[in-house]
Amino acid sequence: MDQRKGILIVVSGFSGSGKGTIMKELLEKHPDNYALSISATTRSPRPGEADGREYFFVSKEKFETMIQEDALLEYAQYVDHYYGTPKDYVFRQLEAGKDVILEIEIQGALKIREKYPDTLLLFVTPPSGEELKKRLTGRGTEDESTIASRLSRAWQEAQGVESYDYLVINDKLEECVQQVHSIIQNQHACVVKNHRLIETIRTELKVFAEGE
Repeated sequence: MDQRKGILIVVSGFSGSGKGTIMKELLEKHPDNYALSISATTRSPRPGEADGREYFFVSKEKFETMIQEDALLEYAQYVDHYYGTPKDYVFRQLEAGKDVILEIEIQGALKIREKYPDTLLLFVTPPSGEELKKRLTGRGTEDESTIASRLSRAWQEAQGVESYDYLVINDKLEECVQQVHSIIQNQHACVVKNHRLIETIRTELKVFAEGE
């Protein structure tokens, strides 16, 4: 049987929803299944972040050059910074059979869905708005003004959640990671993902039928 092609997955969520932690756990538990696409961004690294690991940190000028050269799968602007997904890595991993996860915000997710309708869209949220505020405050990396901006942005993003295929509530991390893994693996069984196999079986059955 031919090696199955990977699925393109977009995971979005409010800032502070824990989507990054979920993706980290998912890759640690299932390293042979997934590849996490690394986005390029013009924002500065946060404490503990490294270039080429969490993001490719580039200048605004470099990012705009990438836009002009059509080197990005998608890009968007969020809180005065650019974020975008380089193409080459994503397509290489899909052809190799890896399920590629893009951790991007809602604007980028909808652009990806428009270009690639088979993309699986997952949206991560805490169980409540109060919990989201608590998590943002608890990070201790941003001032009150920035937190207020992120909560305002979250309200705007909440208006587009219906565009996603699945809502993932990040309450208990282990259960959430298992849920995400199950959703993605079940997607491989969808008929739309198996046209080639279906045609092969039909061809074989036709031979059997004509031989009767």
